[in-house]
Amino acid sequence: MEHMLLLFIFFIPILGLSNGTETEQDFTWHLKKIPQIVRERTFSLDSPKFEAKTKLELNSVCGIECQRKLPVPSLSDLKNLLSYETVFENGTRTLTEVNVLGAVLDPAGNTTTRRPSRKKRQIYGTDSRFSIYDKRFMTNFPFNTAVKISTGCSGILISPKHVLTAAHCLHNGKDYVKGSKRLRVGLMKMKSRGNGRKHKGAKRSRREISAAKEDPKAATELRQSKGDGRKQRRSGRKQGTSDGMPSFQWTRVKSTHIPKGWFKGVSGDIALDYDYAVLELKRPHKRKYMDLGISPTIKMMPGSMIHFSGFDNDRSGQLVYRFCSISDESNDLFYQYCDAEPGSTGSGIYLRLKEPNKKKWKRKIIAVYSGHQWVDINGEQQDYNVAVRITPLKYAQICFWIHGNDENCTQG
Repeated sequence: MEHMLLLFIFFIPILGLSNGTETEQDFTWHLKKIPQIVRERTFSLDSPKFEAKTKLELNSVCGIECQRKLPVPSLSDLKNLLSYETVFENGTRTLTEVNVLGAVLDPAGNTTTRRPSRKKRQIYGTDSRFSIYDKRFMTNFPFNTAVKISTGCSGILISPKHVLTAAHCLHNGKDYVKGSKRLRVGLMKMKSRGNGRKHKGAKRSRREISAAKEDPKAATELRQSKGDGRKQRRSGRKQGTSDGMPSFQWTRVKSTHIPKGWFKGVSGDIALDYDYAVLELKRPHKRKYMDLGISPTIKMMPGSMIHFSGFDNDRSGQLVYRFCSISDESNDLFYQYCDAEPGSTGSGIYLRLKEPNKKKWKRKIIAVYSGHQWVDINGEQQDYNVAVRITPLKYAQICFWIHGNDENCTQG
């Protein structure tokens, strides 16, 4: 039954086209000219302390009403906000200042479409999340693009060597979080019995020792996956439901890029608009990844629906998928009530549209799930699940981080 439901979900965009007025709507990836991000200079900074605590729920951030009051960023603002810090695996840090060419400043500012009603917390009413157990789904596109970050978040593969996630999974606005100095990314793999046998009392591998020193969580995952394999071999039982749970192949992160806008935005506070980061892996992962796309407006999405998968903390070891409609939007943020729990923060939000001049549909990442946020609206604290939209400027920056130049980032 679950297999049939997932197959049905994949075809929601197509089915939506046959309903009423939607037959006249154009659900297509429209290519847009992308602004240029040009590196001006890079200089060294002091090494961070890596002492901040990971915080997956943010308070007192700029919400819907605050967004309406923000001034339109000037070109000077954009140059400052899109400059970025890079932290390397040895703990060194640099700041790269950039220039922005060809940016179109929106005179409408940070407007929103409509104000949603008050809702409950991360799980809104009936829990509509799906745990993905079936190997045929888990190890294939798009679910296999989801990854786990060793600081407790999720992310998504966006190139052979790059992962997109949320900035606050790595930095709290003042310092980098504990564990991010030796950051790791966990790529899903299916547990198997294996052919080798490790005797009880054998010495730990160099990788296990390193993981234990630098990242206790990653070390625990590593030990558990090996222990499960030994139990399976001893029992001789056939693979059951437990074997459908993923384990993780942990890969070190070579460098991390975070936009300066995350540290201090135009509102003078942490700006959710820039809650995204890109991790460069030390080695290519050789798996299928998901392309970036420019975030369309709500009315350009079939059924206003978005999709994302991550590793929610309340479902340990499970890949959790969900889909829901957008409730509200600003120029930089989506406000929605997709059921999600901490751990899914940093997941790549995607949708499926037609490719230009083709009948083929393609999934692209159009936002990063920032997580559950408390925001101040007319002096009252209200909560939403918020996602950071990939605008043309953010597309240009992320693409620049992937390729190291803007030659491959002219259209998106």
